[in-house]
Amino acid sequence: MEASTLTSNQQALLQRVQVRPILPTERERWNTLMRAHHYRGFRTLAGRTLRYVATLDDRWVALLGWQAAAYQCQARDRWIGWSAVLRRQRLHLIANNARFLILPGESFPNLASRILSLNLRRLSADWQSVYGHPIVLAETFVESPRFTGACYRAANWRDVGGTKGFARRPGGGYVHHGQPKRLLLYPLHPQARVWLAQPAPQSEWTNTPMQTVTLSDAQMEGLRQLFFRLPDTRSKLGKQHPLPAILTITVAAALTQAESYAAVAEWGGRLTQAQLRRIRARFNPKTQRYVAPSEPTIRRVLQGADVAALDAAISAWLSGSTDFETVAVDGKVLKGAVRADGSQVHLLSAFLHGQKTTLAQKEIAQKTNEIPELRNLLREVDIAGKVVTADALHTQRETARFLVGEKKADYLFTAVKGNQRKLHNRLTCLPWGDFPPLRRNH
Repeated sequence: MEASTLTSNQQALLQRVQVRPILPTERERWNTLMRAHHYRGFRTLAGRTLRYVATLDDRWVALLGWQAAAYQCQARDRWIGWSAVLRRQRLHLIANNARFLILPGESFPNLASRILSLNLRRLSADWQSVYGHPIVLAETFVESPRFTGACYRAANWRDVGGTKGFARRPGGGYVHHGQPKRLLLYPLHPQARVWLAQPAPQSEWTNTPMQTVTLSDAQMEGLRQLFFRLPDTRSKLGKQHPLPAILTITVAAALTQAESYAAVAEWGGRLTQAQLRRIRARFNPKTQRYVAPSEPTIRRVLQGADVAALDAAISAWLSGSTDFETVAVDGKVLKGAVRADGSQVHLLSAFLHGQKTTLAQKEIAQKTNEIPELRNLLREVDIAGKVVTADALHTQRETARFLVGEKKADYLFTAVKGNQRKLHNRLTCLPWGDFPPLRRNH
């Protein structure tokens, strides 16, 4: 329907539609609605992801989900005209619209195309804000002939060809599922096609990593050596991928915001042969190529790993390779994580200030609490000369003696409450009005 044929009321409604990324507290609601109302259901999004909601006067009317681009698609790769090497380097500059759902009872003419247009206007800037690099091309797959992709076409997406009905298998290779799709692309810049295919990176990307690995060779080798000393609990029967290579890929992928087993496997699948060789990945003598572990392999290894040993190894690597001055200790009850007896899981974590990195983590048993577990949490962590911060719960003599005497660290406990009654009373009686905060001129 042309915009000129819309009623004034419909045009007014379209003008009031807004599209924004969801808030962290809205993720569960988004997932539930997508799982309940999308015809394909919903499990997860792969790789780097963004979830959006379209609102009309603060009422949710549609949901959109973006994820990492398809690793290989002949129609797209032919349209861009890039080499396999450039595809591996620049695939992260493409995002895939994996889910688009108009919620029940909310549809009216031109709503879908209007939402897509609004989303595309902000997609690259949002991606830059979250992941540190832009998006220059958007893609989506439309099941044909079940759907025509009319809303995408109305929003000026380009149909560049169809797929042959194959999908990647977790263990490598492809399987025919018999459901060919049409591939639609939307360049987010007039020169997107040229930028992706030209040998030299565009000047706008000079601050953007062109490789999927953000760790240096020395850091990767340090990880591998650390994991080489861990016990391998797997059965020798059928074991093909070295444990250090699997764990190195997992940690490196997690540092690039991979949030699922599938995302870790996709990340590993984009590594070059040189990168796989450096971490001593499995070498296939038949194909004469190094092979990254599949999603099922990564899942089995992590689920069967010695969690305590793995956590200690990663903590040691982080403390040795990261420049930090302050460690924050805090406990949280995990929403939705329940033990077999019905009690909720309570974690105590030590993380680096301003770096979004967890240095150590420990589950709090039911018959204890955070106070004694802080010492167990930090006992094997090198924090000499660092400052440990914690809330009023940890304002304890034993904790202070442990940090200063045993760990050679300093501490800052942010408040004193009823758990230290005498100290609290003494502080309350001090003439705080005689010591106003200092104001410094910069």
